[in-house]
Amino acid sequence: MEKGLAYRCFCTKERLDALRREGRAGYDRHCRHIPVPEAERRATTGEPFVIRLATPTEGDCIFDDLLRGEIRKDWASIDDQVLLKADGYPTYHLANVVDDHLMRVSHVIRGEEWLNSVPKHVLLYQGFGWDPPVFCHLPLLRNNDARRTKLSKRRNPTSIQYYRRAGFLPEALLNYLGLMGWTMPDGEEKFSVETMAKHLELERISLGGPVFDVEKLRWLNGRYLREDRDAAGLLGDLQNWVLNSEYWRRIVPLVQPRLETLSDWGYMTAPFFSDNVPVNVEDLALKGRTPEDVKELLQMAIWRLETLRPFDASGIERMFQDLALRSGLKLRELTVLFYVALSGMRVWTPLYDSMVVLGSDLVRVRLRRAVDLLGGFSEKALRELEKKVAASSVTGETS
Repeated sequence: MEKGLAYRCFCTKERLDALRREGRAGYDRHCRHIPVPEAERRATTGEPFVIRLATPTEGDCIFDDLLRGEIRKDWASIDDQVLLKADGYPTYHLANVVDDHLMRVSHVIRGEEWLNSVPKHVLLYQGFGWDPPVFCHLPLLRNNDARRTKLSKRRNPTSIQYYRRAGFLPEALLNYLGLMGWTMPDGEEKFSVETMAKHLELERISLGGPVFDVEKLRWLNGRYLREDRDAAGLLGDLQNWVLNSEYWRRIVPLVQPRLETLSDWGYMTAPFFSDNVPVNVEDLALKGRTPEDVKELLQMAIWRLETLRPFDASGIERMFQDLALRSGLKLRELTVLFYVALSGMRVWTPLYDSMVVLGSDLVRVRLRRAVDLLGGFSEKALRELEKKVAASSVTGETS
């Protein structure tokens, strides 16, 4: 502030909201030219204020990126970022720069979506008289779809817990993530973390927008299972996964009331030991409802389950009761749909307890696959459904 590189802003929330309603792309610098004595006087009287960065309004910010070379950003397109909030707490941008400097961070390696923030950080480094670190902005992982959209949980499982539960080995997943950025000098696709570290050169990371392809990951995981394990090693992996007494103890009480022979155990418990289950799309139906209605119900359940804490039978039951009420369905009609989506069968072990055993991540992945079987959603359709659900939650309406 002493250098004139930051200033107090006294704009109220109401004024800033009005600017957004008018379609302003950023702050209009209304308080930037308030004389310093006047700003100090208003601050000492207790008038709330934030501190903003005084971004240049002309010329370009020029900085180097390890992968992209020289980058120019028009200063006029950079907002006067809030640095300190009215309660005195720093925003991310100020805290990030100060923290990195104090920790003597030499390289800042992050996703390419942060490129537009670099000019603000460069200005802060210059204002404090500090040398900036080396910037390296990595390409984002992409979905394996026609538009190569940014990897997201809407299109791909992104939870580590899912991949563990689905039976992927940690070394295979690490190996595959390494392949997302670069290739080994000899072109080999299977390598250890130690080998990757030995050969890694940041400058060789590809900017091509790597595609996260679960089928390729399955292929690589298969190589580890076949090439790096003998029978005893594979048995150990299976026991560490779910073939252990702790997991069986959770399943036996659910299956026992339905057993007529010991061999019934096989088909009845198969969904507990699988990633994917075979689902007949014709069974994903509700009387009097269209496939579109069914898709929406499944998607609404996915959203509700994402936020359900703790993920237990009583919470799941309440979720289903509320979903049945809002959709105008009988509870049994609704649960049969979810039996099919989660097990491939219309009759299975108790639904709520079975969902707890499967776990939130695997449950949501299976429901998402059922949605895809029914045609899936475009990004626009998902946004429209989100608005519809939000509106119904406010009004308490049922479908």
